[in-house]
Amino acid sequence: MLEVGLTGGIGSGKSTAASIFVKNGASLIDADQIVKDLQRPGEQVFDAMVSKWGNKILSNEGQLDRQLVANIVFSEPEELKTLNEIVHPAVRDEMLRRREAYLDTDNTVILEIPLLVESGYRNFDAIVVIDVETEIAVQRLKKYRSFEEEDARNRIERQVSRESRTVIADYVIENNSSLDDFQEEISKCWSWIESLERPEIGRPLPALIPKQ
Repeated sequence: MLEVGLTGGIGSGKSTAASIFVKNGASLIDADQIVKDLQRPGEQVFDAMVSKWGNKILSNEGQLDRQLVANIVFSEPEELKTLNEIVHPAVRDEMLRRREAYLDTDNTVILEIPLLVESGYRNFDAIVVIDVETEIAVQRLKKYRSFEEEDARNRIERQVSRESRTVIADYVIENNSSLDDFQEEISKCWSWIESLERPEIGRPLPALIPKQ
């Protein structure tokens, strides 16, 4: 399989790009969806989060309220650090398990990882970064995801810089214009991905651990 790491800041359009790649034939491993899966009641991550922050982070139905969690962690660096220490190891283990399903295939596997830079993961055949100007990201978060401006800016501020992402990229897709332009850039990127030399089927999986 050919493994492509896909990342970008909040509001950059990662999910849009990933969905188009899938329509073109790619397989997707979505780290954010894995987080949601592991935060369901009865899962170890859910239990650890409730143990740390109590029932105040739960909805009336007993589900994890992600906005309530965000309100806590994106205003306090130490709280965010604690959340990451709970979530990241479990997500990494589940991602490893899902990667193994494609080991003996010739699939192009997109690993959509919002915190790819922060994690230190670099063991991919290619890394694609979606880049968007900060002010555009803020406006999109407000318009399409009903974010309050302060919350949007806090989220962006807690992430690594745009430069920290683009410097590790093998391919950068800019998303500062219209949706049509963005989709065209995604199509160009897919053509580039298809041009990459494909690894031998059944090769040992590169370790999904931070490079030193």
